[in-house]
Amino acid sequence: MPRSTYTEALLGPELYSKVRDTKILVVGAGGIGCELLKNLVLVGFADIEIIDLDTIDLSNLNRQFLFRKPDISKSKALVAAATARHFNPSSGIEIHARHGNVKDSMNDLEWIKGFGLVMNALDNMDARRHVNRLCQAAGVPLIESGTAGYLGQVTPMIKDHTECFDCVPKPTPKSFPVCTIRSTPSEPIHCIVWGKTYLFGKLFGEDDEDLDTEELDQAKASGENAEEIENLKKEAAAFREVRKGLGEEDGPQRVFHKVFNEDINRLLAMEDMWKKEGRVKPVPLLYESIIDGSFQVPPLRNAPVAPQPQTEGSAKQAEKKGLKDQRELSLKENLELFIDSCKRLSARAIAYPNLPLAFDKDDDDTLDFVLATANLRATAYGIANKTRFQVKEMAGNIIPAIATTNAIIAGLIVMQSLNILKTLSSSNSGTSTETNGASSAGPAVRNVFLRTDPAKPLGFSEPQRADQKCSVCRDVYIPFRVDLTRCTLGQFVNDIIKNWLETASFESREENDELEWTIFEGGRLLADPDFDDNHERTLEDLDIKRGKMLTVRDEDGKWRPIHFCICEGDAQATPPYALPSRPPSIPLAPPAPAPREASEEPILLDSMPPVAAVSAQNGSAAPASAQPAEVVPIASTTAAGIKRGAPEDGDVRLDGEEEVAAKKRKVEQVAVTKVDNGDDFEIL
Repeated sequence: MPRSTYTEALLGPELYSKVRDTKILVVGAGGIGCELLKNLVLVGFADIEIIDLDTIDLSNLNRQFLFRKPDISKSKALVAAATARHFNPSSGIEIHARHGNVKDSMNDLEWIKGFGLVMNALDNMDARRHVNRLCQAAGVPLIESGTAGYLGQVTPMIKDHTECFDCVPKPTPKSFPVCTIRSTPSEPIHCIVWGKTYLFGKLFGEDDEDLDTEELDQAKASGENAEEIENLKKEAAAFREVRKGLGEEDGPQRVFHKVFNEDINRLLAMEDMWKKEGRVKPVPLLYESIIDGSFQVPPLRNAPVAPQPQTEGSAKQAEKKGLKDQRELSLKENLELFIDSCKRLSARAIAYPNLPLAFDKDDDDTLDFVLATANLRATAYGIANKTRFQVKEMAGNIIPAIATTNAIIAGLIVMQSLNILKTLSSSNSGTSTETNGASSAGPAVRNVFLRTDPAKPLGFSEPQRADQKCSVCRDVYIPFRVDLTRCTLGQFVNDIIKNWLETASFESREENDELEWTIFEGGRLLADPDFDDNHERTLEDLDIKRGKMLTVRDEDGKWRPIHFCICEGDAQATPPYALPSRPPSIPLAPPAPAPREASEEPILLDSMPPVAAVSAQNGSAAPASAQPAEVVPIASTTAAGIKRGAPEDGDVRLDGEEEVAAKKRKVEQVAVTKVDNGDDFEIL
């Protein structure tokens, strides 16, 4: 008896056939991705592609069970695929693994259209948004997922039926004023951010004087203390001198004296700074006194009694009680670690002078430096010290990942994928379905939440309708196959915009409406009715590449933006582009975005509504006695800070004054890209 016999009996011949025929894309081969790939293979999905740009670290092995110690430094996607094949070897399953970035230019609209279902197992917001936009443009169902400790979520997203990833506002990254980080920290995270993003960069990163000046000028313009800003500029210049002698024998000691003594004394001389309520004056640290044990550790702020100094004996006793990384270091140990890590890092910088160092939570040298500097600074300011484990968690933006949570969420993803395939099959066969896919033919598509309530660990909610003001799923997308080397911007404007697009059906368009168009690529203005300087240039010359989008907006903003998605064209075709046979319908643009009403939040249900409760009028579930359950906020990202490539230019929507200012510029070169460094915080 074939292994698939029981699976086919459980799913039914029709759904099992869909499982075997549907091409699946899995984006991410980490904690959720490994469990998900294993589940897909066991269920019998026969055509799977998995993509991930990350490599295997030692820290992955405690929860990503497709990897073993010999696999360290190898591609996650390739190793995961090779291991998962053994779970169902004789079933004819094909797994296509790719070590690459989902944002690569080859992964365009035509590529994503080749899949019947996309499953996200990602760890960062930027990639999530990119995949969501591709799926919305192509009309391919997407299942989004994420975990945070014991919490998790699975969210199916179907074009025109449910909200997309960008329909729901996301929390903004944490940000700290530059003066708080550099002069007046009050929390451990301030000291960690200072050590990671400021001091480490000053000593071992790329020396960029212009960037320093620009950052401080922006802080001054935003209203921060002008005198303090000028002092910080002098401090930056002094750092360059200290950096030159870092490789000498007493170089780390000179750095310590400058950072933890001279700079603190300079700040103390600014009396006005410390008059603000709540600010605590720091205490300069003395190298010799710390080494010989005579230094008096300042009391913790908000602590009624100064803590007892830790002796060497007590430190050794504490180390015996717990793991090394979970032991709090003494002041002398932090100083010795600072000197030692400086020597290690300076040796690396001297050996490779053209390769600036960067912080990596899995790099012992960089982590030791940040641990020591953060704790020394915290001691000076009366702030509690942190253990190595805590600093790694905070500096690396690590959200605790639990193998059991990943396994549960991966199982729920597959269950929802079956519901989606059942729903699509019912739709194609003429069975009545609505937003959530509920029908007599099978279970409904649901958002599923994993909660910490042991009595009711799973919560369900009906997917919400798409937000009509969403700038992603409500916009219009058109596949545009083009030979970039032959097609000019003028051809695009005259042949496609003024002729082909003019024949489209515009909602509520009156006969006397004259359309004038503005064309953007990302945040760059390429052309408008008063700016045609780029018309003679080819799209390739304008640095427009496969995978990007040309965005067309009418001057009055009456209709939705139209995105022409660049796909690979035929180099021999005439004309040098290909378009759909008919232009799409262009809906009206919504009014200005407004905050969501509380009533629009989904209601969590304690159990799945019975199929019998489906309304004949609208096809939606109507449970008779379901009590609303508590809405559990789930973090939209998992472990940030995992190694990944820098994102490419995103599509930026310009409105109001920004758009007017953009029209005044003649874009001759590519706009500067702001790179996401993987942090959940930024310095303002």
